[in-house]
Amino acid sequence: MSTPYPFSALVGQDEMKRAILIAAVEPAIGGLLVLGDRGTGKSTAVRGLAALLPKMRAVQGCRYHCDPQAIGGCDDCVHLKQGVRVRTEELPVPVVDLPLGASEDRVLGALDLERALSQGVKVFEPGLLAKAHRGFLYIDEVNLLEDHLVDLLIDVAASGENLIEREGLSLRHPARFVLIGSGNPEEGELRPQLQDRFGLSVEVRTPTDIAERVEVVRRRDAYERDPAAFSAQWAKADAKVRRQILQARDRLGALTVGDDVLQRAAELCVAVGSDGLRGELTLMRAARALAALEGAETVTLTHLRDVAVSALRHRLRRNPLDDTASGDRIERAVAELWA
Repeated sequence: MSTPYPFSALVGQDEMKRAILIAAVEPAIGGLLVLGDRGTGKSTAVRGLAALLPKMRAVQGCRYHCDPQAIGGCDDCVHLKQGVRVRTEELPVPVVDLPLGASEDRVLGALDLERALSQGVKVFEPGLLAKAHRGFLYIDEVNLLEDHLVDLLIDVAASGENLIEREGLSLRHPARFVLIGSGNPEEGELRPQLQDRFGLSVEVRTPTDIAERVEVVRRRDAYERDPAAFSAQWAKADAKVRRQILQARDRLGALTVGDDVLQRAAELCVAVGSDGLRGELTLMRAARALAALEGAETVTLTHLRDVAVSALRHRLRRNPLDDTASGDRIERAVAELWA
């Protein structure tokens, strides 16, 4: 297995790194959409997340690595009644790639044909959605994903379950994951139904600062020459970020968002014309997760301001009379409302 590029070694792209950490702390946000130029570290940042995350505890032998504190979520665990001692194991948090050309069988899961033919038994072979349960499902070039796969993802992302009715099989299993997509908008637009499922959206650009570009090239060259040594050099920094995530998860439950902050969130969403109420929900959850990451005792207007663009830029209606970028429109509204 190749050594991933350390998350802490990424140069610049602060909004993207902050959004990834927020999604790691609060999965209920709904994932992250990263759009921008090729070669700006989008996939590198996501893959670095896998090595960064602390391990999760799962029911031993469960194909869907169910949480032992929530037994009964799948057919593998249904026989484990409350009060029965359950064997558990620690597993890396899954970060699963969904290739653009993947078949429905590979994504949803299907009948194990080899066992069906050799043994005459119907056994379900889990797909990518099952492997991503309790982890991250990553789609590179998500804007080029085929429509039938988009429809499948929308259904599963909404329900948190994968329902299979095919080839004599009828079953369902939990499929709750953080959806992360990346792509270049110049190569095709993302369907609005799927775009709305992402909690946060960030835009990345090729850096123009000479010193920053030089540092990116220097670090990448050092990594490619000796990945293990480079990763060891950044291990302490990655461990610090890992602790930050764990501590933020512990703090999250104790943090509440006051009515004054909720009111400001609603005012902003109305001012920019955000569709639906997902904007307010995402603003609240993202601000709370950011406050937890920073070790704050309360969620403030500053936290709300810091996540406003990421939470709302992909939810704005297009105005043919205003060619201002969505992020600029949100920042302008923030300045006017919260001056």
